[in-house]
Amino acid sequence: MSATQASFNFFSFKGKYRVMHLTWFAFFLTFVVWFSHAPLMASIRETFDLTTQQVKIILILNVALTIPARIIIGMLVDHYGPRKVYSSLLLLSSFACIFFATAESFETLAIARFMLGFVGAGFVIGIRMISEWFPVKQVGLAEGIYGGWGNFGSAAAALTLPSLALFYGGDDGWRYAIGTTGIMIFIYAFVYFNTVTDTPEGSTYFKPNKTGGLEVTSKGDFFFYLLMNIPLYAALAVLTWKLTTLALLTSSAATFIYIGLIAVYAFQTYKIYQVNAHIFKESVPEIHKYKFKQVAILDLSYMVTFGSELAVVSMLPLFFLDTFEISQATAGMLASGYAFMNLVARPTGGWFSDKFGRKKTLIIAMCGLAVGYFLMSQINSNWMIPLAVIVTMSCSFFVQSGEGAVFAVVPLVQRRLTGQIAGMAGAYGNVGAVCFLTIFSFVSAQTFFLVIAVASIFTLLAVMFLDEPKGTMTEVLPDGTVQMIEVA
Repeated sequence: MSATQASFNFFSFKGKYRVMHLTWFAFFLTFVVWFSHAPLMASIRETFDLTTQQVKIILILNVALTIPARIIIGMLVDHYGPRKVYSSLLLLSSFACIFFATAESFETLAIARFMLGFVGAGFVIGIRMISEWFPVKQVGLAEGIYGGWGNFGSAAAALTLPSLALFYGGDDGWRYAIGTTGIMIFIYAFVYFNTVTDTPEGSTYFKPNKTGGLEVTSKGDFFFYLLMNIPLYAALAVLTWKLTTLALLTSSAATFIYIGLIAVYAFQTYKIYQVNAHIFKESVPEIHKYKFKQVAILDLSYMVTFGSELAVVSMLPLFFLDTFEISQATAGMLASGYAFMNLVARPTGGWFSDKFGRKKTLIIAMCGLAVGYFLMSQINSNWMIPLAVIVTMSCSFFVQSGEGAVFAVVPLVQRRLTGQIAGMAGAYGNVGAVCFLTIFSFVSAQTFFLVIAVASIFTLLAVMFLDEPKGTMTEVLPDGTVQMIEVA
């Protein structure tokens, strides 16, 4: 490895570092918008006189649409490139954000929050962009910085939006605060489009051979892939059921949705078969082969890491407010400590993965998750607030370093499919969020944390079967020449 490859200059704003900073800031803004409601939930609850169940439904709806959105965005980014797709996502999400800020009823509020789940798909786009600009030996750290500093947007929202709402004043202060975030991403959509390129000059942007589904390389992996798609639809079915129990959907509407989900799954299965029909007739060349097992394990790992982060970030401000009977602004500041760790933890997870091994880093993270969430399940009103914050931040360190470790592996599975693999892993993160938040709607916060701890233990068992990426990645250039990319 050359000295140039070994060094990493975070403070540079040239070349690949410039693209990294512009991209993590795009992701940062998506998270500010996506979780703009969480620190202001007390004001929103008061404005609409929401019940506890209605509040929890808003939290679940916020992460639901991201499940299919990340799959779709993963396909789009592999085909059209990160620059166009990220700019378009920011632009469209700005309108959904303003729609939420101007809602006048719970039903409108719920629809707008559901639509805003689409902004959460932005994460997938940057994963592909960063993997195009950084060499394999640096991709874990670079992806960690992208994810960590981007995810910090939820902490930034918790820290600033309650104060911004107070600055605007009045009962509608929260509306103006959230609307401001929508204007910010509207402007940045044009900034990003005009300041980045998909690849360094002279590089080839690899695209999938076919679109419509993820390419797999064996018959067994084909059926494994179909099996791993089921939880994506099951999570949406669970959400539909939950809305029905709260009388927000009629039984006939729910039946229509269930049938629709089955139909979409059948159609997706057909498209996946179209993409992969050749594997039933002939063997796949060795240079194109990869194990879908790797993708499945990363999906499950991201389900408990990012899935739990989304769920906890959504409920933590209210948890602190109700547990310790403090102000909304103070609760937002305390809860921001959980997401604040993204600045350090996610890059650390990526760096450790680059330095000490992908599998080992994930194993350590899963152990830390289990212990951390168990300790969080013990927090109650008798605790000293500083101790509760320390435990929360310690737990989040392992959660977010685990996320960094997952996406240090994603670009190494199959480069030309990075967007789709990232999309599926990202979608599983939202499956975790929907499942955890649905469980939260039935149990206490303490039991909720304990459930995540148990899920982490089961995921740890799956990680034991992960193969450490090694050797080289092979890509075929458009002119037929073969390019070898060193992995380890």
